[in-house]
Amino acid sequence: MTKQRPLRQNPVSLATVASAAGVSMATVSRIVNGETRRASAETVERVQKVVAALGYRPNHIGRTLRRRESRIVAMLSPNLDNPAMAAIADSVETALRSAGYVMILCDTHDRADLQDEYLHAMRSQVVQGYVVVNAVRSEGLSEAVSRGDPVVFVGRRNPDGGGSFVGIDNRGAGADAADHLWARGIRDLALIHPSQGSSATRDRVEGFVTRLTELGCPRPSIRSAAAPGLRHLEAGYAAVRALVEGEAGRQDWPAGLFCPSDLMAYGAYRFAQENGIRIPQDCRFVGVDDNALNAWIAPWLTSVHIPYVAFGEKVVDQLKNLWAGEGPSEDLLPHELIVRQA
Repeated sequence: MTKQRPLRQNPVSLATVASAAGVSMATVSRIVNGETRRASAETVERVQKVVAALGYRPNHIGRTLRRRESRIVAMLSPNLDNPAMAAIADSVETALRSAGYVMILCDTHDRADLQDEYLHAMRSQVVQGYVVVNAVRSEGLSEAVSRGDPVVFVGRRNPDGGGSFVGIDNRGAGADAADHLWARGIRDLALIHPSQGSSATRDRVEGFVTRLTELGCPRPSIRSAAAPGLRHLEAGYAAVRALVEGEAGRQDWPAGLFCPSDLMAYGAYRFAQENGIRIPQDCRFVGVDDNALNAWIAPWLTSVHIPYVAFGEKVVDQLKNLWAGEGPSEDLLPHELIVRQA
C-alpha cells in the first residue's frame, strides 16, 4: 500500500486571523508586530490566542518589500583571496549579524565595471546600506553617493573625496616602517609597490619616504620599483626582481625593504629564496597588514598590524549614523608595528 504524502497546508493569512478574532486586519498587524498600546488587554489576549491556535507567521519579507526597507547590507570588496580582505569581511559580517542584519558579499576584483554592476544589482534588492572596501572610482559609485545612499568606505577613502571612512593612518604606517629600519642602523633602503596602487598604498609609500628624508636619508638614495597587476603576490615578485636585477644577472639587494602589503612581501620573499638571499639576515623586510598567517608562515616578516577585527563595530556605528540622518564621519583605528626576528 502506497503511503500518501500529507497535503501541504497554505500559510494562514492575516485576514483569516482577523476574521477568527473578530477584529480588523490592521489591529492584528499591530499586535503581532509588538504594538499593543492601541488595543485593550482583552483584544490583545484574544488575537494572540488565535495566532497561536492557527499557527500564523507574519510575512516580514512582504512587509520589507512594501516599505522598500530591508535588514540586508551589501559589502563590495576586491580580491577576497587576500587574507586582509577576508579579515575585514569576517569582522563586518559578525558585527552586522549581532546588530540584526544580513550581509551580502560581492567580490569586485578591483574592477570599476564589476563594482558598478554589483551596486546596481544590490540597489534592486533594496539593501539598506553599502560597505565598500578598497573602492575604485566609478560612475555608479559616484551616483550612489550623490543620491545619499548610505555608504561606508573601508581601507581606501572615497575616490571622489568625503564620505564615511574606516581605516588607519596609512602615512603613519609607512613612517613607522621607516623608523624601524632606521633605528637598526640600516641605511641602504628601498621599497616596492604596485604600479596600479591605491590611495592607501600611495600613502604608505609616501609616509615611508617622507619619514626617511626627515631622518636625513636623501630621497634620491631610496631605491624603488613597481610592477603591474592587481594581485600583490605576483606584483611583489616582479617588483623586487626589477629592483635588484642588474647587468649580467648580478643582483643588488638593499639591506632593508619596505613592502606596502604583506602579500607583496610574500612575493618578494619567494624571489629572494629562489636566489639564495636570506631574509631577514641579508635583507630585512617590513610589510603592512600583519594578517593572521604571519605567525604561522612568515616569522621573518616585521609588519604593521592593522586591527581588522575592530573594523566591524565601527562600520556598523557609521551605518547607523547615516540611517539616522547624521553626516559622514571617519574612524582611524590605531596600528602597531609587530617586530619579528629583532
